[in-house]
This record gives sequence, C-alpha cells and structure tokens, in this order.
Amino acid sequence: MRIIAGTLKSRIIKPVPGKQTRPTSDKVKEAIFHKLGPFFEGGFALDLFAGSGSLGIEAISRGMDHVVFVENAHQAVRIIRDNTQKLNLESQSEVIKTDAFRALSIFSKQHKQFDLILLDPPYEKISYEKVLDTIQVNDLLSSNGLIYVEASGNHSVTYESTYYQRIYEKKYSNTTSVMILKKHAYQ
Repeated sequence: MRIIAGTLKSRIIKPVPGKQTRPTSDKVKEAIFHKLGPFFEGGFALDLFAGSGSLGIEAISRGMDHVVFVENAHQAVRIIRDNTQKLNLESQSEVIKTDAFRALSIFSKQHKQFDLILLDPPYEKISYEKVLDTIQVNDLLSSNGLIYVEASGNHSVTYESTYYQRIYEKKYSNTTSVMILKKHAYQ
C-alpha cells in the first residue's frame, strides 16, 4: 500500500495482515481524495474503523493538521502505530483502540468536531445509518465538514437528507461503492 499524493507521496505503509480488513484500492483512494480536496488547508479528521490507517495518513499527506484513528482490532492498532511512527506522524495523529460508537460518545462529551470523517467499516457488519445518525445527533461534523462513506457495491446507504447533502456517489465495482456527504449549510 502506498500514499497517493501530498508530502508523503509514494511512501509505503504496512497493511493489516489477514482478511479482517479490506484496504481501499489506490484507484478508489485517488478518485475520492480528488473529490474531497484534493488538498486540505489544515483541519481535523477522524478515521473511523481505521484498519491500517491508510485513509487518515493520506489525509495528513494532503494537508490535514491532525487525524484521530479509531480501531477496535488489536493487530490493526499496532499497524497504525507502526505506520504513523515510521512516517513521523505521531504529533499529527492519535490512535484510539475502542469500539466506534464508544469513540463517538467520547468525542461528543469532549465537544469535538471534525472537518473530515472517513467511514470505511467492515462491509455488512455495521449499520451505516446508525453511525451517520450518531454523528448527526452528537454534532460531530464541523459546519463545512465532509464524510467519506465506503460500502459494498450492492449496499445502499441511507442518511438523513435534512442534515446531510450527498455531493458525490459512484459505484466502482460490484464490491465497492463510495459516497461523499456534506453537512447542510443551514445546520
């Protein structure tokens, strides 16, 4: 796995071994970051269900100031820490080993908001709608914040259209579809 663009372009990161995680392909990563930015002028990001941390590290490489990586699997947490250490990103990152919903609850109590939330959970094992509702109810997305959602190609993700505005959606294959949501300006 490699970083596609930015200050860390072409640097290699370790994937999580085994089949518990499914890394986002370089083709999809390049396309979605082109739609998201392609480069950021600072900001705070949340890489929920982080896996190897590939998406969050790409966000830092493209200009995000800080990324919080949330992952529940012990081996994946170790890989994220290895990857951020190898790339000297410790001061720009925080790794939290916990369940995604517990993390969202903690962030709510801390009154945190994120400019970018990367949502790439294990396909078919989590309720996207519940995650998106939790983000909304706890006001975790900044006023111009974006959410990247990756799902299986045959899964239709629903969301609260009075809160979120879909700005991009594409099916890349039978296995992958992506969506970018933005918080409505009047929220």
